[in-house]
Amino acid sequence: MLHYAISARRIDAHGSISGVREAQVSLDTSLEGREDALNPVELLLSALAACMIKGVERAAPMLGFDFSGVEVRLEAERQDSPPMITAITYELIVDSPEPDRRLELLHTNVRRYGTISNTLAASTSLGGSIRRA
Repeated sequence: MLHYAISARRIDAHGSISGVREAQVSLDTSLEGREDALNPVELLLSALAACMIKGVERAAPMLGFDFSGVEVRLEAERQDSPPMITAITYELIVDSPEPDRRLELLHTNVRRYGTISNTLAASTSLGGSIRRA
């Protein structure tokens, strides 16, 4: 079993910082919001996007899948009471000459073996599509 750990701390009333190893991420923890940092929902969506892109990187060599770029577009719906994400939708855009059936095979692998996508799918509605760039 793998174990993950990060550290986050408040800088001031306008923000915080999270980090591990040499990486740091500015966090929007201000009640007013910040343009130069990610808020908690944006961080969650970024984690899902990173998971999906990493899934493409992992699956492509195993499938012999030819691609030159990946983009993920995500949207989340949040309810107020109780506060929670009720749905996440995505569009996985792959720059590839592969036929549609192989594109769908890649999509299946990305969804099946993604740690973050599997975790989120178990707790909220997670759906999306894959298309060619």
